[in-house]
Amino acid sequence: MSRLGKLPVVIPAKTEVTFVDGIFTVKGPKGTLSRPFLNHVTVTLSPESVSFAPAKDTKIAKALWGTYAAHAVNMIKGVNEGFTKVLQVEGVGYRGEVKGSTLVMQLGFSHPVIFNIPEGVSVTIEKGTITISGFDKEVIGQFAADVRAKKKPEPYKGKGIRYAGEFILRKQGKKAT
Repeated sequence: MSRLGKLPVVIPAKTEVTFVDGIFTVKGPKGTLSRPFLNHVTVTLSPESVSFAPAKDTKIAKALWGTYAAHAVNMIKGVNEGFTKVLQVEGVGYRGEVKGSTLVMQLGFSHPVIFNIPEGVSVTIEKGTITISGFDKEVIGQFAADVRAKKKPEPYKGKGIRYAGEFILRKQGKKAT
């Protein structure tokens, strides 16, 4: 039994939700998101909420029930409020700048690292902080993970790119005798 799937998803004002031919679409003030849903889960639309129920009593239907409810919640929240990920850059000479639709970063390599910013995502940089925002949670999370993966924080001095609020377990360096 899915705890999340049992709860109806509330549709706020100024938001349109449709489910046609297996495509779940949410349209709101910030944009439009669409996602294909398999027919293992029954989607019931009402003017103020969306309900999900497994179509059959199978293992995949039970697994997708809560997953599709979570996707619906994230899509509705994204087109109304949006999502934000904040990365912190620590290290001498580590910096970045936005040039058009690319993010150019100096991360201690002999060359600049260039990232293409996905459509619908905005990136701002302020003194060691990179803010990634947009309305698609999946795209924002993947882009933030790709940026972080280029220079993960190391455990001795803490240099690298980390999520805001992320705790890095520090190790003790070599001791001089």
